[in-house]
Amino acid sequence: MRPLAVPAAALAQLVALALPPRCPGCGLVVEADHRFCATCWSGLRFLGDPACARCGVPFAVDAGPGTCCATCLMRPPGHDGVRAAVAYGPVARDVALKLKYGGRLALARTMARLMVRHLAADATCLIPVPLHRRRIWTRGYNQAQLIAAELGRLSGVPVARDALRRTRPTPPLRGLDGRRRAQAVRGAFAVTDPARIIGQSIVLVDDVHTSGATAQACARALRAAGAVQVSVLCWARVVGTDD
Repeated sequence: MRPLAVPAAALAQLVALALPPRCPGCGLVVEADHRFCATCWSGLRFLGDPACARCGVPFAVDAGPGTCCATCLMRPPGHDGVRAAVAYGPVARDVALKLKYGGRLALARTMARLMVRHLAADATCLIPVPLHRRRIWTRGYNQAQLIAAELGRLSGVPVARDALRRTRPTPPLRGLDGRRRAQAVRGAFAVTDPARIIGQSIVLVDDVHTSGATAQACARALRAAGAVQVSVLCWARVVGTDD
């Protein structure tokens, strides 16, 4: 006797009952995947203009397009600008940590859905910030690569997942000042095939942007290989003195 076939719609309802969509921040049941509950949504600080044209730090008033903050005027960064979906805070941090250490891989799509509106219109290539192979072996994946893949799916911009590699393990940057962070990552990145980089307008993809030391080291390697533009797009950025 053949088993009864279950209609696809009915099966989907059963799955939804057994595994309902949950808020990426707190885990509360919500109406659809990748949606935040009202409390977590209000706990996210969404970023956009007005902001510094280079580092992306928010401005209190709109000073016009192309305006840079005092720090970027004194020490211009090695990239062409940073954009982030949200400011780093409790909810943004929890989402990032769940993806990075908790194995919640679907959160890469949650992040990408809120990041894609900041993607540069002239982007020709997405490159994730690479992890060292030892870190990959330990964690099993690169969270930046997962986010870049989702951004590529949403935008249609090609992803060069292995175009940049981390040549050596680097120490955790947390707790280091700006000078020591820059020293820790100096020369730690290399382009695998310069022919893929020449003439490209690259968007470097990461989960969290803090001091910018890692992004700058990556941008230097990409520019040396012939990239015409390198900007940075991330899920969350620290808004404070570290930048």
